Amino acid sequence: MMTRSVPIFAAVALFSAAIAAAPAGAAGISPAREFVPDQVVLKFKGAREGKTVDVPPGVGVRQAAAALRRNPRVAYAAPNYIATVSSDSGSKTLAPLDSAIANDPGPLSTPPGPPGGWVSLQWNFLPWEGTGTALLPVSPGGINAVGAWQHLIAAGRQGARGIVVAVLDTGIAYRNDGSQFRRSPDFAPGQFVRGYDFVDHDPLPLDENGHGTHVAGTIAEKTNNGIGLVGLAYRAKLMPVRVLDRHGSGQADDIARGIHFAVAHGADVINMSFNFDCGKRVPGIDEELRNAYRKGVVTVASIGNLGSEACVSPPATGPRTIGVGGTTEGGCLGSYSLLPGRGVDVLAPGGGPPVSGCPSVSNRSIYQVTLKGGNPRRFGEPGSYIGTSMAAAHVSGVAAMILASGVLEQNVSPRGKVNRLIRRLRNTTRDLGLPPERQGAGLIDAGKATEPSP
Repeated sequence: MMTRSVPIFAAVALFSAAIAAAPAGAAGISPAREFVPDQVVLKFKGAREGKTVDVPPGVGVRQAAAALRRNPRVAYAAPNYIATVSSDSGSKTLAPLDSAIANDPGPLSTPPGPPGGWVSLQWNFLPWEGTGTALLPVSPGGINAVGAWQHLIAAGRQGARGIVVAVLDTGIAYRNDGSQFRRSPDFAPGQFVRGYDFVDHDPLPLDENGHGTHVAGTIAEKTNNGIGLVGLAYRAKLMPVRVLDRHGSGQADDIARGIHFAVAHGADVINMSFNFDCGKRVPGIDEELRNAYRKGVVTVASIGNLGSEACVSPPATGPRTIGVGGTTEGGCLGSYSLLPGRGVDVLAPGGGPPVSGCPSVSNRSIYQVTLKGGNPRRFGEPGSYIGTSMAAAHVSGVAAMILASGVLEQNVSPRGKVNRLIRRLRNTTRDLGLPPERQGAGLIDAGKATEPSP
């Protein structure tokens, strides 16, 4: 776990001479806001944790990090990089289908629709094959959430009850706080466990952006409550961990602390819908991801969006982290889902326009109840959320359902549990006919992923 920033000469007096000898350079933040000015994330070999340390005036951040790395007693030293959100803004009998179709009536901004009104908007949760019915049509880009709901009802773990998903993001509209903050009407107070705000350093990780609430909604928005829309693992507990500010940016040290907190406080799955710049090495975060894997915690991350990143980037490239690309309503690769590269494990719905040459032009967004215009007192279903941020949230929700379903081999090590879940997720995907470097194993299928083995 990272400790808070301390003066470098007090924390690392042994290396002050090396840093002072580094060539002078601009210590200010880079034009692209790559990293925090005047800070290096440092860990000594044999130390339990890294530290965020201040660079002396007149010494460039990159130069200081390079000088520290030359010392044999340093495990790692790197700039305190900035991440940004990845969105442009035994055999059992199935439960009856009608018991798995929720009564949520649709958008908050319109008069309540018919029971199951969510179906007309949330194409991403529908089955992708079959004949369809008036109550449950087929969508080429759907992941069959309803099939997964049936499986979990049959298993006695409806809505992934008993699983905790940590949402590392801009916070969640999870509670009222004075006159400024309101809980999203499609969340219930009892579905949250204690979280933390690593941006403002307080125990109230409330959303001032809307991105985190949207992501949390896809994972576990309340379902069958007669309000708004539906979420995947709708009876899982959500752990709000704020590591991104109101602008959707966050520091590497805060993110590492957030991962550590989630693991230490009982998260089963960690969702990270954000990315660092292409090619950046963030050793403090990789260290926490390795620890999560050792403890049996599933970590999921967006691969980034073409236009804001140029390659699959951290944390999606981190140890044993599931890297997620995005697909469209028509079942095509999203135009934002990055160019071929290592780190794409699976695809999931991200909405938006398809890549050139796709036979379908269907391009609706991903809809969930979240803040309207970033106002923490007003809620709706904005149509601006597309990208791999949204895709990662689907995988985290499905991961929670797999864990709850009982389909994984029991009595295995924590690492074995993670490995088996990743294998299950990949082995049940739908092949879109793309090279593995673009689609990974393919588009996730929640119904197949939670289906009991014969």
